[in-house]
Amino acid sequence: MTDTKQSSITFPCDFVIKVFGVASDLFETQVLEIIRKHSPDIHGSAIHNRPSKDGKYLALSITVHVESQPELDAIYHDLTASPFVLMTL
Repeated sequence: MTDTKQSSITFPCDFVIKVFGVASDLFETQVLEIIRKHSPDIHGSAIHNRPSKDGKYLALSITVHVESQPELDAIYHDLTASPFVLMTL
């Protein structure tokens, strides 16, 4: 029996990744470094940030162009491995 899941995402595509962490320059720098490792041509217009109401946390929404599910999985893997990232969506 093989376990093959069908993705509801059609590749290639632009995909929005949301990343949450404690608001700091280091958090944003580390996240962008990870994203650029996988998507070196990302532009500033693809990155939006939103601080929490009290300013303690920061949410980043980053639109990346991905060619495949394994590529998207690798981005999420690297983001969740970062000690600066609290959560990804």
